[in-house]
Amino acid sequence: METSALVDAWRRLLINPHAAWVLFEHGTCVVLTEPGEDLHAQALELLREYGPVRAGTPAGDFGVIHPDTTEGWVVTGHHPDILTYVPPGAVAEESDFAIGAQGRSQRHRDGTELRVVYAQDGRTVSAEET
Repeated sequence: METSALVDAWRRLLINPHAAWVLFEHGTCVVLTEPGEDLHAQALELLREYGPVRAGTPAGDFGVIHPDTTEGWVVTGHHPDILTYVPPGAVAEESDFAIGAQGRSQRHRDGTELRVVYAQDGRTVSAEET
Protein backbone atom coordinates (compact mmCIF):
# COMPACT_ATOMS: atom_id res chain seq x y z
CA MET A 1 0.00 0.00 0.00
CA GLU A 2 1.29 3.47 -0.85
CA THR A 3 2.46 5.70 1.98
CA SER A 4 -0.06 8.45 1.17
CA ALA A 5 -2.96 5.98 1.43
CA LEU A 6 -1.64 4.65 4.75
CA VAL A 7 -1.25 8.17 6.15
CA ASP A 8 -4.77 9.03 5.02
CA ALA A 9 -6.18 5.88 6.65
CA TRP A 10 -4.41 6.59 9.95
CA ARG A 11 -5.62 10.20 9.95
CA ARG A 12 -9.17 8.86 9.76
CA LEU A 13 -8.53 6.15 12.36
CA LEU A 14 -6.85 8.21 15.06
CA ILE A 15 -9.44 10.11 17.06
CA ASN A 16 -7.14 12.68 18.63
CA PRO A 17 -5.86 15.20 16.03
CA HIS A 18 -3.21 16.28 18.54
CA ALA A 19 -1.68 12.81 18.85
CA ALA A 20 1.94 12.25 17.96
CA TRP A 21 2.40 9.15 15.84
CA VAL A 22 4.92 7.42 13.62
CA LEU A 23 4.02 5.21 10.67
CA PHE A 24 6.12 2.31 9.44
CA GLU A 25 6.36 0.89 5.92
CA HIS A 26 3.94 -2.04 6.35
CA GLY A 27 1.14 -0.12 8.08
CA THR A 28 2.13 -0.25 11.74
CA CYS A 29 1.49 2.95 13.67
CA VAL A 30 3.13 3.77 16.97
CA VAL A 31 1.07 6.31 18.91
CA LEU A 32 3.28 8.26 21.29
CA THR A 33 1.21 9.07 24.35
CA GLU A 34 4.15 10.89 25.94
CA PRO A 35 6.06 12.23 22.92
CA GLY A 36 9.62 13.34 23.44
CA GLU A 37 11.89 15.46 21.26
CA ASP A 38 12.76 12.69 18.76
CA LEU A 39 9.57 10.94 17.65
CA HIS A 40 11.44 8.64 15.24
CA ALA A 41 13.84 7.35 17.87
CA GLN A 42 11.06 6.89 20.41
CA ALA A 43 8.89 4.93 17.97
CA LEU A 44 11.83 2.84 16.75
CA GLU A 45 12.66 1.85 20.31
CA LEU A 46 9.08 0.77 21.02
CA LEU A 47 8.62 -1.13 17.77
CA ARG A 48 12.02 -2.81 18.04
CA GLU A 49 10.92 -4.22 21.40
CA TYR A 50 7.20 -4.86 20.82
CA GLY A 51 6.94 -5.38 17.05
CA PRO A 52 8.59 -8.72 16.34
CA VAL A 53 6.45 -11.81 16.85
CA ARG A 54 7.80 -14.41 19.22
CA ALA A 55 5.85 -17.67 19.22
CA GLY A 56 4.41 -18.73 22.55
CA THR A 57 4.63 -15.22 24.05
CA PRO A 58 2.15 -12.34 24.27
CA ALA A 59 3.88 -10.96 21.13
CA GLY A 60 1.92 -13.52 19.13
CA ASP A 61 -1.47 -12.41 20.45
CA PHE A 62 -3.71 -10.04 18.54
CA GLY A 63 -7.15 -8.47 18.45
CA VAL A 64 -9.08 -7.04 15.52
CA ILE A 65 -10.95 -3.74 15.47
CA HIS A 66 -13.58 -3.05 12.80
CA PRO A 67 -13.51 0.77 12.52
CA ASP A 68 -16.39 2.90 11.26
CA THR A 69 -14.15 5.69 9.98
CA THR A 70 -12.44 3.86 7.12
CA GLU A 71 -12.46 0.56 5.25
CA GLY A 72 -10.14 -2.13 6.48
CA TRP A 73 -9.21 -3.18 9.99
CA VAL A 74 -6.88 -2.32 12.85
CA VAL A 75 -4.95 -5.13 14.50
CA THR A 76 -3.86 -4.72 18.09
CA GLY A 77 -1.08 -6.54 19.88
CA HIS A 78 0.56 -6.78 23.26
CA HIS A 79 1.47 -3.06 23.42
CA PRO A 80 -1.60 -0.79 23.50
CA ASP A 81 0.06 2.01 21.49
CA ILE A 82 1.21 -0.15 18.58
CA LEU A 83 -1.49 -0.75 15.98
CA THR A 84 -1.42 -2.13 12.45
CA TYR A 85 -3.76 -1.20 9.61
CA VAL A 86 -4.87 -4.02 7.31
CA PRO A 87 -6.45 -2.63 4.14
CA PRO A 88 -9.33 -4.26 2.25
CA GLY A 89 -8.01 -6.84 -0.18
CA ALA A 90 -5.00 -7.75 1.97
CA VAL A 91 -6.66 -10.98 3.09
CA ALA A 92 -8.41 -13.66 1.08
CA GLU A 93 -10.83 -14.44 3.90
CA GLU A 94 -12.31 -11.64 6.00
CA SER A 95 -12.33 -13.54 9.28
CA ASP A 96 -10.87 -12.04 12.44
CA PHE A 97 -8.26 -14.80 12.48
CA ALA A 98 -7.08 -14.12 8.91
CA ILE A 99 -7.12 -10.35 9.44
CA GLY A 100 -5.29 -10.65 12.77
CA ALA A 101 -2.67 -12.99 11.36
CA GLN A 102 -2.07 -10.59 8.44
CA GLY A 103 -1.74 -7.60 10.78
CA ARG A 104 0.58 -9.53 13.09
CA SER A 105 2.74 -10.44 10.08
CA GLN A 106 2.86 -6.79 8.96
CA ARG A 107 3.78 -5.70 12.51
CA HIS A 108 6.54 -8.31 12.60
CA ARG A 109 8.00 -7.00 9.33
CA ASP A 110 7.82 -3.44 10.60
CA GLY A 111 9.38 -4.49 13.90
CA THR A 112 12.32 -6.16 12.20
CA GLU A 113 12.83 -3.88 9.17
CA LEU A 114 12.15 -0.64 11.13
CA ARG A 115 11.53 1.69 8.17
CA VAL A 116 9.71 4.87 9.16
CA VAL A 117 7.69 6.39 6.30
CA TYR A 118 5.86 9.20 8.09
CA ALA A 119 5.67 10.96 11.44
CA GLN A 120 3.14 13.46 12.72
CA ASP A 121 3.66 15.57 15.79
CA GLY A 122 0.09 16.51 16.65
CA ARG A 123 1.31 18.91 19.28
CA THR A 124 1.98 21.35 16.44
CA VAL A 125 -1.39 20.96 14.65
CA SER A 126 -3.22 24.27 14.64
CA ALA A 127 -6.96 24.67 15.29
CA GLU A 128 -7.52 25.44 11.59
CA GLU A 129 -6.04 22.09 10.58
CA THR A 130 -8.29 19.95 12.81
